[in-house]
Amino acid sequence: MAVKRGPEVVLFDCGEGTQRQFMLSKLSFMQVTKVFITHFHGDHFLGLPGLIQSMNMYDRDRPMHIFGPAGMKQLAHTLVTLGYFIPGFAIGVTEMAGGSSIDFGEYTVSAIDAQHAVPALSYCLEEKMRPGRFDKPKALELGIPEGPLFGKLQDGQTVAFGGKTFTPDMVMGPPRKGRKLVYTGDTLAHPKLAEFARDCDVLVHDATADSTMEEKANKYGHSTARQAAALAKECGARVLFLTHFSPRYEDPAPMLAEAKAVFENSMLADDFLEYKVQYTD
Repeated sequence: MAVKRGPEVVLFDCGEGTQRQFMLSKLSFMQVTKVFITHFHGDHFLGLPGLIQSMNMYDRDRPMHIFGPAGMKQLAHTLVTLGYFIPGFAIGVTEMAGGSSIDFGEYTVSAIDAQHAVPALSYCLEEKMRPGRFDKPKALELGIPEGPLFGKLQDGQTVAFGGKTFTPDMVMGPPRKGRKLVYTGDTLAHPKLAEFARDCDVLVHDATADSTMEEKANKYGHSTARQAAALAKECGARVLFLTHFSPRYEDPAPMLAEAKAVFENSMLADDFLEYKVQYTD
């Protein structure tokens, strides 16, 4: 999952062929600033060497950072130095654990332990609260002239005019919620995950099998489409994307029907699918 925010792309997992898929998409892998790996099964990290070496061939000089569970530093070193290769740009590596959170200024990325066959994490990217809406009629009513003072108040500054002092709270509405995206990676649906994903705008959830294969899927730390939908309903997600389908399903449409019976706003993830995450207010 590639999340485009302004000039950067934040990548969650990096399966084999990721750089090729980027070349076929509307996004540039050169804009990737951070990669969050959920766990060390090959379909979630084997794209890193190709991605990094492709970035190097395009003369990247901006740093990139890789995040993942315990063992990420050793694995990243192995992957980055495969063959006769030395990256020409800085690559930082940070190991995360369930319950940890990293502040990136405009947003945070938090992790929770997934319930999978190997140590794994699920991630949440959540934007910070935004300023409230500027009430122009109220500002004019207070006698504040239209112009530069409006911008200063919107930036949180106190201004003075005509012998009076005006503070932002006099003309700004209440703070507004940012957007929240949750990417589960491979996992069983579990109560802590439901709380972790509470009121998210987008939930991308493991849906490896249909309900007829539930026991087997759960045994190997995977969810069914129905279980993913039940969790989406419980956590109050706005939209659910089902992903990680077993190759036994040539057509995952029945899985979508199974999910929609529980949570109507369910969709199938697909290569190059684009979804614009709207603000709620």
